[in-house]
Amino acid sequence: MLSLNSWIEEATRWQQSLDDFLIDYNMRELECSEEDLLAKMQAMLAVMEKSVEHGLTGVRSHSGLTGGDSKRLAEAVIGEHFVSLLGAKAMDAVIYAMAVGECNAAMGRIVAAPTAGASGVLPGVFFALKKHYGLSDQVLAEGLVVAGGIGLVIADRASLAGATGGCQAECGSAAAMAAGAAGAMLGGTPTQVGHAVAIVFKNILGLVCDPVAGLVEVPCIKRNGSCALQALAAAELALAGIGSFIPADETIDAMKSVGDSLPCALKE
Repeated sequence: MLSLNSWIEEATRWQQSLDDFLIDYNMRELECSEEDLLAKMQAMLAVMEKSVEHGLTGVRSHSGLTGGDSKRLAEAVIGEHFVSLLGAKAMDAVIYAMAVGECNAAMGRIVAAPTAGASGVLPGVFFALKKHYGLSDQVLAEGLVVAGGIGLVIADRASLAGATGGCQAECGSAAAMAAGAAGAMLGGTPTQVGHAVAIVFKNILGLVCDPVAGLVEVPCIKRNGSCALQALAAAELALAGIGSFIPADETIDAMKSVGDSLPCALKE
């Protein structure tokens, strides 16, 4: 069974950042060069960025249940009399996350990260950080490797599917992946990345999968925005030196245990 704790310990022992460690790991596992690996990440990031742009045009879903909210929010925050409760970084993360969710609901092209229903969280966090911190495409590609590594552990130890583990396994996993990647991209240590992952799961444990009419629209799209905030909060705590008493692997295992205990009516 894969262990994020073990990877963190090994990276720390070799005095590597977690992104460097996971790039080496993926090169071995996939038998590819670093250039090829990061090129794949760049290709995914390009699709994510296009998804944000498409969502912000105000697209609506075929069901008519959702659409236009990310555009509405983006326009509202620049209004003269709008009172924003969030800072610009957090607000952009919410807008971008919802935009991707709306792109998905309108049958646009998205990256399942880790699923279609949770596809907005990573782009929301990544492109908000890119905008406000001037992160390069290289840094984002390396961050996506970290996010993927975290997702790999979650998939191995628990589940990424709402039908199996509830929304904690979908949006929760996406938020954990985004939190860990954000910590790594902003210079966090491997240990801090692990704390960010753990904090997310402790905050989102037990979230059920309850799509209205069986569609990945309500409450999924707004939930992507909220989970982007969860990711930012967890990364901020970890980068400030605030740790999780429960290690990352154990929080993932707890998520699986809770998911297994949820009745079928609460899982998609």
